[in-house]
Amino acid sequence: MSLQERIRDSLAWRTEMARDRAALGRAFTERQLIARTRAPQAPTSRILAYHTVGMPKMGLNDISLQRIRRQLEMAKIAGYRFVPATELVAQPEDTAPGDRRIALTFDDGFRSILTTVEPLLRELDIPWTAFVCSGLADGDKGHDDYLDWREIEGLAERGVTIASHSVTHPNFATLTAAQTVDELERSRDALRDRLGIETTEFAIPFGQSRDWPETARRAAADAGYTTVYAQSMDRRPTGTVPRTFVTRFDDDRIFRAALGGAYDRWEEWY
Repeated sequence: MSLQERIRDSLAWRTEMARDRAALGRAFTERQLIARTRAPQAPTSRILAYHTVGMPKMGLNDISLQRIRRQLEMAKIAGYRFVPATELVAQPEDTAPGDRRIALTFDDGFRSILTTVEPLLRELDIPWTAFVCSGLADGDKGHDDYLDWREIEGLAERGVTIASHSVTHPNFATLTAAQTVDELERSRDALRDRLGIETTEFAIPFGQSRDWPETARRAAADAGYTTVYAQSMDRRPTGTVPRTFVTRFDDDRIFRAALGGAYDRWEEWY
């Protein structure tokens, strides 16, 4: 499969997923049920994974500007301090009791991280990481939902950490060995060649435990990545760093539950 075909497949999946009411309904039900039935726990340090802000067509992974602002305020009130994700790469169970640090990451390189997220987090002086897909930044996308290299460079110049999210956002469980290497190496090379960034951080597209086979883990290490971000604490692949996904359904109650680890076994379903 050519690079252009892989990009088309990725974009087609996104469109289908955003419109999939069954997936949205399941996610809504699961997250509400977990928040209601799990006993409240004290907040713990964690890395949050966002996608878009103010792009409703992106479905499950989009939240409003009002909601993310509210979540950041709640985290601050709960005693959190905001840190770069690299500070939390050590396993959360190794942090001191009562430690409350939180890191923000945004996947895919959607336009809203420039138009909405960056002004908000600059105003609040919060560090954050953007994981971008190099093939989409190249302009092989056919629409304007994704940032181009000039725009990504502007984010980097304003202090945003830029790291890799592959070339085309594939499910690594479906790739050949050669495609796996290409996605990992080419995306890292693009950040170096385009922006002068030597990243060693990679976020797994989709991020579920089944999406990162052992062959991908080995290829990532060979490509120069030392930190690979996944999804849930309890179900992530061996050797990866957990993140807590935030969805459009996460009201105050769900967000508090997430900070207390209620969703440490939950993975985004598709």
